[in-house]
Amino acid sequence: QVQLVESGGGLVQAGESLRLSCAASGSVASINAMAWYRQAPGKQRESVATITSGGTTNYADSVKGRFTISRDNAKNTLYLQMNSLKPEDTAVYYCNADRLVGWGVALYWGQGTQVTVSS
Repeated sequence: QVQLVESGGGLVQAGESLRLSCAASGSVASINAMAWYRQAPGKQRESVATITSGGTTNYADSVKGRFTISRDNAKNTLYLQMNSLKPEDTAVYYCNADRLVGWGVALYWGQGTQVTVSS
Protein backbone atom coordinates (compact mmCIF):
# COMPACT_ATOMS: atom_id res chain seq x y z
CA GLN A 1 0.00 0.00 0.00
CA VAL A 2 1.16 3.54 -0.85
CA GLN A 3 -0.11 6.77 0.64
CA LEU A 4 0.35 10.12 -1.14
CA VAL A 5 -0.13 13.54 0.45
CA GLU A 6 0.08 16.75 -1.61
CA SER A 7 0.88 20.19 -0.27
CA GLY A 8 1.92 23.63 -1.50
CA GLY A 9 -1.20 24.78 -3.32
CA GLY A 10 -2.57 28.27 -2.90
CA LEU A 11 -3.68 31.51 -4.52
CA VAL A 12 -1.20 33.41 -6.70
CA GLN A 13 -1.28 36.06 -9.39
CA ALA A 14 -0.55 35.40 -13.06
CA GLY A 15 3.16 35.28 -13.74
CA GLU A 16 4.07 34.12 -10.24
CA SER A 17 5.47 30.76 -9.16
CA LEU A 18 4.43 27.93 -6.89
CA ARG A 19 5.96 24.61 -5.87
CA LEU A 20 3.87 21.57 -5.07
CA SER A 21 5.12 18.64 -3.00
CA CYS A 22 3.89 15.06 -2.68
CA ALA A 23 5.08 12.93 0.21
CA ALA A 24 4.90 9.17 -0.34
CA SER A 25 4.78 6.58 2.40
CA GLY A 26 4.12 2.87 2.71
CA SER A 27 5.57 0.50 0.12
CA VAL A 28 7.65 3.25 -1.48
CA ALA A 29 10.46 0.95 -2.63
CA SER A 30 8.17 -0.59 -5.25
CA ILE A 31 6.95 2.71 -6.77
CA ASN A 32 7.79 3.02 -10.45
CA ALA A 33 6.61 6.13 -12.30
CA MET A 34 5.04 9.14 -10.65
CA ALA A 35 3.02 11.98 -12.13
CA TRP A 36 1.07 15.14 -11.54
CA TYR A 37 -2.49 15.43 -12.82
CA ARG A 38 -4.91 18.32 -12.60
CA GLN A 39 -8.64 18.77 -12.87
CA ALA A 40 -10.50 22.03 -13.34
CA PRO A 41 -14.21 22.35 -12.44
CA GLY A 42 -16.39 20.72 -15.07
CA LYS A 43 -13.41 19.29 -16.95
CA GLN A 44 -11.72 15.90 -17.12
CA ARG A 45 -8.59 15.11 -15.18
CA GLU A 46 -5.49 15.51 -17.35
CA SER A 47 -1.86 14.51 -17.05
CA VAL A 48 0.48 17.46 -16.48
CA ALA A 49 3.88 15.84 -16.06
CA THR A 50 5.36 12.40 -15.51
CA ILE A 51 8.68 11.12 -14.23
CA THR A 52 10.13 7.61 -14.16
CA SER A 53 12.14 6.09 -11.36
CA GLY A 54 15.25 6.85 -13.42
CA GLY A 55 14.38 10.53 -13.80
CA THR A 56 13.05 10.65 -17.36
CA THR A 57 10.38 13.37 -17.64
CA ASN A 58 7.50 14.19 -19.94
CA TYR A 59 5.18 17.20 -20.01
CA ALA A 60 1.88 18.25 -21.44
CA ASP A 61 2.29 20.78 -24.25
CA SER A 62 0.41 23.40 -22.26
CA VAL A 63 3.04 23.48 -19.50
CA LYS A 64 6.29 22.82 -21.37
CA GLY A 65 8.92 25.39 -20.52
CA ARG A 66 7.01 26.55 -17.44
CA PHE A 67 6.67 23.51 -15.16
CA THR A 68 9.37 21.15 -13.89
CA ILE A 69 8.71 17.79 -12.30
CA SER A 70 11.33 16.18 -10.06
CA ARG A 71 11.61 13.55 -7.37
CA ASP A 72 13.85 13.03 -4.38
CA ASN A 73 13.97 9.28 -3.90
CA ALA A 74 15.87 9.56 -0.63
CA LYS A 75 13.04 11.65 0.82
CA ASN A 76 10.27 9.80 -1.04
CA THR A 77 8.96 13.13 -2.29
CA LEU A 78 7.68 14.32 -5.67
CA TYR A 79 7.77 17.99 -6.67
CA LEU A 80 6.21 20.21 -9.30
CA GLN A 81 7.82 23.62 -9.79
CA MET A 82 5.33 25.87 -11.57
CA ASN A 83 6.60 29.12 -13.06
CA SER A 84 4.89 31.79 -15.17
CA LEU A 85 1.51 30.63 -13.94
CA LYS A 86 -1.56 31.45 -16.02
CA PRO A 87 -5.24 31.62 -15.04
CA GLU A 88 -5.86 28.49 -17.11
CA ASP A 89 -3.56 26.58 -14.74
CA THR A 90 -6.23 26.90 -12.05
CA ALA A 91 -7.22 23.40 -10.96
CA VAL A 92 -6.95 20.79 -8.26
CA TYR A 93 -3.57 19.12 -8.66
CA TYR A 94 -3.20 15.43 -7.82
CA CYS A 95 -0.14 13.31 -7.18
CA ASN A 96 -0.11 9.88 -8.81
CA ALA A 97 2.09 6.81 -8.45
CA ASP A 98 2.06 3.34 -9.91
CA ARG A 99 3.37 0.21 -8.25
CA LEU A 100 4.12 -3.02 -10.06
CA VAL A 101 2.86 -6.16 -8.36
CA GLY A 102 3.05 -9.80 -9.39
CA TRP A 103 -0.46 -9.83 -10.83
CA GLY A 104 -0.67 -6.36 -12.34
CA VAL A 105 -0.28 -2.67 -11.56
CA ALA A 106 -1.62 -0.80 -8.57
CA LEU A 107 -2.45 2.92 -8.93
CA TYR A 108 -2.40 5.43 -6.09
CA TRP A 109 -3.70 8.99 -5.79
CA GLY A 110 -3.30 11.80 -3.32
CA GLN A 111 -6.17 13.89 -2.02
CA GLY A 112 -5.35 16.87 -4.23
CA THR A 113 -4.28 20.44 -3.57
CA GLN A 114 -5.99 23.54 -4.97
CA VAL A 115 -4.05 25.95 -7.19
CA THR A 116 -5.77 29.20 -8.11
CA VAL A 117 -4.19 31.75 -10.45
CA SER A 118 -5.78 35.18 -10.68
CA SER A 119 -5.42 37.60 -13.60
